[in-house]
Amino acid sequence: MRLSVLDQSTVVTGRSPDVSIRESLALAKHAEALGYHRYWVAEHHNSASIAGSAPEVLIAAIAATTSRIRVGSAGIMLPHYSSLKVAEQFRVLEAIAPGRIDLGLGRAPGSDGLTAYALNPNAGTAAEQFPAQVRDLLAWLAGEPLMEKHPFRGIRAMPAGPTVPEVWVLGSSDYGAQVAAHFGLPYCFAHFISEGQGCAEALELYRQTYRPSERHPEPHGAVCVWALAAETPAEAERLFSSRLLARLWRDRGIFAPLPSPAEAAAFEYSDTDKARLERPRARSIYGTPDVVGAQLRTMAAEFGVDEVAVLTTAHDPAARRRSYALLAAEFGLPAAEGVALAAE
Repeated sequence: MRLSVLDQSTVVTGRSPDVSIRESLALAKHAEALGYHRYWVAEHHNSASIAGSAPEVLIAAIAATTSRIRVGSAGIMLPHYSSLKVAEQFRVLEAIAPGRIDLGLGRAPGSDGLTAYALNPNAGTAAEQFPAQVRDLLAWLAGEPLMEKHPFRGIRAMPAGPTVPEVWVLGSSDYGAQVAAHFGLPYCFAHFISEGQGCAEALELYRQTYRPSERHPEPHGAVCVWALAAETPAEAERLFSSRLLARLWRDRGIFAPLPSPAEAAAFEYSDTDKARLERPRARSIYGTPDVVGAQLRTMAAEFGVDEVAVLTTAHDPAARRRSYALLAAEFGLPAAEGVALAAE
């Protein structure tokens, strides 16, 4: 099973948001040393909890400072942008790191409605054009002419080159699965957003309706899941407490920086709060590496995928690096043993 990383550049209490971007750069190099297959960065806007607002910029920095790991977006929210501009950005990225660039595409705004309008004044109808945007983007990336009578048929996305970014469709519903299947693209279900609801159905629909493409004659499905590993159950529980409190805040409409375990321990939870958090606790994957590894393997088998992207959030960057190191060792990733101590 392939193991990859999703990084949202999470903002945490006590540190400036710009630090989260630099921590993403450091984590990407760490993930490469551990043997992870891909490193994906997210796109969010106007958020106090996530600093990653320009994945194409962050991808360029990561690609220029790594040499093996695939680097990409999870994802570029295509309705905010021109397909041509995204094609140009990722053709440049492909020139920086030939054969290592992934372009994950999403349809959701990754923001509130007003921010979506600030990014694109046509936000009200842009999402409806998502399939057409994907069609044009694929042609521009591949250096192929657009469809007959297309008003932009004579335009080419530069720079041209011998390799092409690998395009994915990302989603947390069956809509993205259908788009990926129609264009013969890999598909990743955002399990961490939906807590698994609809995942099996979306992946099955993707496989049943898949139309083979030249680059991908067979469907390739993956899931992205939140998970955290620590040496002991007690330490995993302590680190996980940050996520639980953040979840409680989110349910109240508060999108704030990730609190520390100390802040979570000091918080006064009502009985209602505790009851509300039982479901996300039960559906989250955290614990010692063997426990987390077993759950990830079971999930991959259940959903019929051979690739899992892991999103880990922790207030302490060293704890997050250690979690990825423990999982790399659990799955026997190349070079994991030699660099595991670097996470301490």
